[in-house]
Amino acid sequence: MVAPVVLITTGALEMRDALPEGGALLGLDLGTQTIGTAFCDPHWSIASPGKTIKRGKFSVDKVLIAGLIAERNIKGLVMGLPLNMDGSSGPRVQSTRAYAQNLAALGLPILLWDERWSTTSAERGLIDQDMSRAKRKERIDSAAAAVILQAACDALAGGGFRL
Repeated sequence: MVAPVVLITTGALEMRDALPEGGALLGLDLGTQTIGTAFCDPHWSIASPGKTIKRGKFSVDKVLIAGLIAERNIKGLVMGLPLNMDGSSGPRVQSTRAYAQNLAALGLPILLWDERWSTTSAERGLIDQDMSRAKRKERIDSAAAAVILQAACDALAGGGFRL
């Protein structure tokens, strides 16, 4: 049996076209040791941090991500794309693209979204909430996933553009 072709794009317009009726999205901030998660409503208005997943073997990660998809009736994925500050691609971008290719087996469209400054922005937000350093460390990956997802949602809901 041939696996279905799944959209993996950096273009918000393409993603929006793949989801003409909208739908809840799952944001992922892929780190070397953890995966931050975030969720948004079906109208792409508000992104909220989810839990942080400890990375393991891909097969285990995939089961955990599939569980979140089923639990929240997710219609698409938004993954942070770790471009270099000058916009170029490095080894982390290749790794993220490979991870996205592997997640394509879940059958959902995937939007790869520029994540530059997302962790800095998330940390600033957590500091503004007067969160302790220890709590920030626990929540930073999911807060960054929410920043990435919110930026993508803003583009999806407001007309979108291509990286």
